[in-house]
Amino acid sequence: MIHRLLNDGRYSPVAALRRQSVDLPGGVHCVQVGDLSANTSWSEALVGVKVVIHAAARAHVLNETADDPLVAFRRVNVSGTLALARQAAQAGVERFIFISSIGVNGNQSSRPFTADDLPSPNEPYAVSKHEAELGLRQLAAETSMEIVIIRPPLVYGPKAPGNFGRLIKTVSKGVPLPLGAIHNRRSLVALDNLVDLIVTCIDHPAAANQTFLVSDGEDLSTTELLRRMGVALGKPARLLPVPSWLLEAGAAMLGKRALSRRLCSSLQVDISKTRELLGWAPPVSVDAALRKTATHFLEHHT
Repeated sequence: MIHRLLNDGRYSPVAALRRQSVDLPGGVHCVQVGDLSANTSWSEALVGVKVVIHAAARAHVLNETADDPLVAFRRVNVSGTLALARQAAQAGVERFIFISSIGVNGNQSSRPFTADDLPSPNEPYAVSKHEAELGLRQLAAETSMEIVIIRPPLVYGPKAPGNFGRLIKTVSKGVPLPLGAIHNRRSLVALDNLVDLIVTCIDHPAAANQTFLVSDGEDLSTTELLRRMGVALGKPARLLPVPSWLLEAGAAMLGKRALSRRLCSSLQVDISKTRELLGWAPPVSVDAALRKTATHFLEHHT
């Protein structure tokens, strides 16, 4: 994100960091704010700022240790977000761009989700993102600050965390996977496409107080994604044609129902509103994004 803003030439980005150990390019003003919470002070980071892009969150918790995960997610994703937004409004920020989650719509779809569907979050992370959205809309109604909400599905690219990162490591090692007969449809978004939409929303007049869904514009089955990932890596994926119902049954027995749902169920998004209202289209194809991801992975893991 920072590199894109610098390359654009129109912006002077300020990076708010938990700690100063993050390696950022020259020309970026960095402010250390510590952990994101209701008590975080943003005064130094907000001086002279007109647009806030808020992507920080408690996310990708693979081994949950909190006694009450929802409380832990709310502390950061709701209280921390709304504290920042209130301080931003008081500081004269004109627009607040919030990176939410497609999980606000739901965790699987029988038809493509739209930005105007009734929310149906099912997991603590998604619930916290939805509650933050509600608080932000209320703040927009009470102040002159505009709110823009973007709900991405799975984001992938170099250094991708979570399930995507584990999949690319597994494919690169040539490990056989029982995922050769999955006929679902899933929307993904390359990091470069998400960043492009965020930059579009910085000053597009039609983005004000709107919610947008984003994707690469091409939905893939898990099987097809792995095959194309293998092509990008130059190491064909070794996929065994195990029926999805058998995978789901086995995952349920092992307590991995959530993982099997992500691999076997469908989750599609309709980006028509984003295209039509903003005149936006994803600039990077799935295959190009996978090649970039694979190149970075091979350069750093071989």
